[in-house]
Amino acid sequence: MSETTTSPTLSSALRRLYFVRFGFAVVWAALLFLTGGTMGPFLTILLIAYPLFDAASVFWQIRAEGESRRTKVSEWINVVVSVLVAIALGWASTVSPSVALTVWGVWAIGAGLPQLITAIRNRRSGGQVPQMLSGGISLFAGGAFVAQGLQGSEMIVGVAGYAVLGAVFFLVSAVRLTVVLRKTSAG
Repeated sequence: MSETTTSPTLSSALRRLYFVRFGFAVVWAALLFLTGGTMGPFLTILLIAYPLFDAASVFWQIRAEGESRRTKVSEWINVVVSVLVAIALGWASTVSPSVALTVWGVWAIGAGLPQLITAIRNRRSGGQVPQMLSGGISLFAGGAFVAQGLQGSEMIVGVAGYAVLGAVFFLVSAVRLTVVLRKTSAG
């Protein structure tokens, strides 16, 4: 985009993105749950798909923001980390569920911090408190996943709950942005 995105335009774009992210996370979590954490190609595809979708979503958000003067370092870090983790999860899922769980935890931390920073920066767009909470919870959940993985836990299916919680935060943000946009258009 060559022009600066206005706040209502960015809010509308974020609302659409958050609804899509909600839907993806719910479907992804259901599919992961159905695998029961059984090692195999389907689990590998699922584990790779989630961070790649996250990277694509953040990249889309960067594009939606246009050429604002605000630095987008935290978003670009999120994109790069997510792509690298997708590669690492592809490898880790062939080793063991505990290794995959550890890598997932590292990613949750690496993606949670930039999400928190980005949400704080985008707070004027509305609907960002849930994203701040989601980023903060990712930091703690990531630490728990790393600890579990390092202790040999093979409960990789547990990350489905993490995805569902993230989905709820995206849904709340999308609904909040819908309310903000209605007030803006009515006023």
